[in-house]
Amino acid sequence: MDIRRITDPAAVTAAAHLFDTAPEPAATRRFLADEGHHLLIAYLDGTPAGMATGVETTHPDKGTEMFLYELGVDEPYRGRGIGRALVAALADLARERNCYGMWTVTGGDDAAALATYRAAGGDPEERRTVMSWTFDRG
Repeated sequence: MDIRRITDPAAVTAAAHLFDTAPEPAATRRFLADEGHHLLIAYLDGTPAGMATGVETTHPDKGTEMFLYELGVDEPYRGRGIGRALVAALADLARERNCYGMWTVTGGDDAAALATYRAAGGDPEERRTVMSWTFDRG
């Protein structure tokens, strides 16, 4: 397995099947241009098999932490440790960039995601509620 940090939009296009929907060119360029945004793709025999995105968030009294924004492994490659390896690679990158920690949010009933995050060293936090806002894209 070869895990690469992606900076070229063409690599995102070549791995479009790993995303929930087709990557938007302008959003891809903006994401990749920000040095605090990270896209890792795992390749098996040259084929994009999984991806993880991370976003550094900084607060004046806390410092910088890594938000594991999304993790995805293509169906035929699941169960091979690719997700765990991507999470570990993102955690290594976070340490290299002096982040004090890393966090993510997942559905409480997503057994595969929970198992992957636990296997990669993550600990669930108790008594947390996720709030979200959805805005029209006009």
